[in-house]
Amino acid sequence: MIRTEKDGDVWTVVHSRYDEARNAMDPDSADALVEAMLEFDRDPTASVAVLWGEGGAFCAGWDLRYASTLDDRDRFHDEFVAELNFPMGANPAPRGPLGPTRLELSKPVIAAVEGPAVAGGMELALWCDVRVMASDAYFGVYCRRWGIPLLDGGSVRLPRLVGQGRAMEIILTGRQVPADESLRIGLCEQVTEPGGARAAAEAMARDIARFPQAAVRADRRSAIESYGLPVREAMRREWANGVEAHYAEGASGAGRFVGGRGRHGDFSAI
Repeated sequence: MIRTEKDGDVWTVVHSRYDEARNAMDPDSADALVEAMLEFDRDPTASVAVLWGEGGAFCAGWDLRYASTLDDRDRFHDEFVAELNFPMGANPAPRGPLGPTRLELSKPVIAAVEGPAVAGGMELALWCDVRVMASDAYFGVYCRRWGIPLLDGGSVRLPRLVGQGRAMEIILTGRQVPADESLRIGLCEQVTEPGGARAAAEAMARDIARFPQAAVRADRRSAIESYGLPVREAMRREWANGVEAHYAEGASGAGRFVGGRGRHGDFSAI
């Protein structure tokens, strides 16, 4: 169902329910995906994760066979609402219906999108930091067709990526959003040939993993935490996140550069 393939500090988390449901999520697979992502975040040897759906589909969303069993109001409340409801205050939230969509990891995750990433599958891709799509892959709020609303952050994250009006059109119409359009509007960051999304995402992950990681994670955290804040407060967050990373890695990194180049200011070989 969920397995992790490790290549040094790059981990690829594979979702494999294709024959059964085009990698749609049921409670068991959602739990397993959360645990895989938490294991990645906790492991000091792991730097970047890639999330990929095996068999030609990233994720077809919430498993509608499971959703169809929640027609009893009491069961819906006890098994779904009560289990996944946000707690009061700042207490940690339980997983989202699709699994890790409420997790706030300290390390980057790249979505490798082949085939459909629709409904909750689109929300799962939006949770990732970066999206790499095959040219024949597509997004879409297909849950619009079945009367199921967005519950895994889609209405929150999509406007932040593509703007309010464009997000509203995509959400309300439930239409297919192909890879070329996704790249044009900022819904993905790279498009590859069919079947090439995983390899391209892993290559990007290796590029990120080769850098000193304290600064990578500090800058990632600053970009996430400062979104929507006034400039002064956002820069205060950037400073707080960055100074410790600079102490941990910056001086030694600058020393390696100066020692290797023989003089400061020579950037020709960078």
